[in-house]
Amino acid sequence: MDAMHSDNPADDPASTSPLKHHRTLWFSLALIALGVVYYLLFQNGFITLLENGDALKDKIQSLGMAGPALIIAAMVLAIIMSPIPSAPIALAAGALYGHTTGTIYILIGAELGAIIAFFIARILGINVLQQWMGNQLAHNLLGSQQKLMAIVFFSRLLPFISFDIISYAAGLTALSFWRFAIATLAGIAPASFLLAHLGAEMSTGESNIIAYTLLGFSLISVLLFLANKYRKP
Repeated sequence: MDAMHSDNPADDPASTSPLKHHRTLWFSLALIALGVVYYLLFQNGFITLLENGDALKDKIQSLGMAGPALIIAAMVLAIIMSPIPSAPIALAAGALYGHTTGTIYILIGAELGAIIAFFIARILGINVLQQWMGNQLAHNLLGSQQKLMAIVFFSRLLPFISFDIISYAAGLTALSFWRFAIATLAGIAPASFLLAHLGAEMSTGESNIIAYTLLGFSLISVLLFLANKYRKP
């Protein structure tokens, strides 16, 4: 009988239960902390600043060499805290720093924000979801690494799919970090360039180019959506 007894604490539900409750507590505290930070940012006018493109550009310009740091930090916040819009930040980056440099700043901020959201879900949220769904979570959310990576990549290409939700949701799957990071970076690059390009053109007042950019962005999004929907399994 003793030979059948497992000495591995991980196999003992009683030993793992406190750990799950501990992580659930941290998950709840993290949600509360994010809510408090959002409230404070809203109260001091920072959220309103991010929603006002002209005011945001003036603020970034006033910071001089520290301006890019504000763009990156604002993009990170916009992804971690879903209510914060990211488009005005990306447009401001393009207007102030041009197509190439603006795209780089957008990519850095978006990638960092996505990674932080991924790890928040991976470290704190997985046990909460396991409590809701039980041990079948692995079967429901795992999938193949290639399939999960493709889902993240294509979702990044489609502007009407929430960037923030995908980042958190990916952390709840078995998708490896490096696959998530690569799929995210590759997927957001086109949209980042288009937003930076649009911001740069808006600053020059070239209405025709702006219209063509928006039209091209819309067509690409529709084609990608159709290609992903009707592609062969």
